[in-house]
Amino acid sequence: MPNLRLSYFLERAKAIDLPRVWRMAGSIGRQFRKPRLLVLADMLWSSARYDCAFQDFQDWDFAILSPAERRTFITHPMSNRYTLQLDTDKRANLELSDKLRFNARFGDVLGRDWLDLREADDEALRAFVDRHPDLMAKVPDSLGGKGIERIRTADIADLTAFRRERTRNRQFLLEEFLQQHPRMAELNPSSVNTMRIVTWFDGSGAHILATALRIGAGGDVDNFSGGGMYTMLSREGVALCPAFDDSNATHGIHPLTGVPIVGFEVPLFAEALQAVREAAARIPEVPYVGWDVAIAPDRPVLIEGNYNTGVFQAKPSVSGIRRGLLPVYRAAIGR
Repeated sequence: MPNLRLSYFLERAKAIDLPRVWRMAGSIGRQFRKPRLLVLADMLWSSARYDCAFQDFQDWDFAILSPAERRTFITHPMSNRYTLQLDTDKRANLELSDKLRFNARFGDVLGRDWLDLREADDEALRAFVDRHPDLMAKVPDSLGGKGIERIRTADIADLTAFRRERTRNRQFLLEEFLQQHPRMAELNPSSVNTMRIVTWFDGSGAHILATALRIGAGGDVDNFSGGGMYTMLSREGVALCPAFDDSNATHGIHPLTGVPIVGFEVPLFAEALQAVREAAARIPEVPYVGWDVAIAPDRPVLIEGNYNTGVFQAKPSVSGIRRGLLPVYRAAIGR
């Protein structure tokens, strides 16, 4: 554990973007009326003392938390170490990280048609395009929603040129655009709004560590890094507090659709939890996974599984919750 922590800390130190950190310190200082230099010093101290990434410091309002409260928050460096320590089967990890392999392994619970562009001939591609008015083109090994693009098939004038462009962009995976539950579409219809459900499989069953609702904001994806936002869900699948985005803006009401986020209840939530428990049992070689789950009109469906899952927790300044999920993780995983 100490070696992993030191190694990760050194890698972060090499990659530090000082102008960005300085801007972040200024934004946090203005929000909480603290001197920028004091905030910057606290960010650097928290990085070393609490294993807290700079984005974590902003997202979970470390500037207003006591030392005891800070120690309850799981951070991205901590989650990264869980991945390195627990998800050690590299071949099994590929079954999740490569979207084409994931689709092949979990095809019965995807709820959508898909095609490997590298294996499909022109006839198969034409038939696929003709079947679906909207497609999602994906880079199989991308992260954070990068390389994902929604395509209206009516706009495809030349199938050969379409194949050539997708191949050049490494968008080898084509998927039918999933029709989500009408209630989920009310939040934001431009993207499928998903849940990130983090699980730990102990050999006999899956523990639910965190459940977050991710919401798009007009783009093709709902990822936090792609302009989306998220909020945490209760055990019953109800949004506990306003959502927040990568720029630290909070939203009690969706800024584009006007739908209230606080109190939003995810349909078929209990079924979604059961779906990830069953999925976790199907790939026990990867015990620590963040599942992306969408709600189709009649059932939950899997979008993908992430062995290098991100971290999702309530934001103290908007939720009033000043306790993170690290105790939940430790109670389940035992470390």
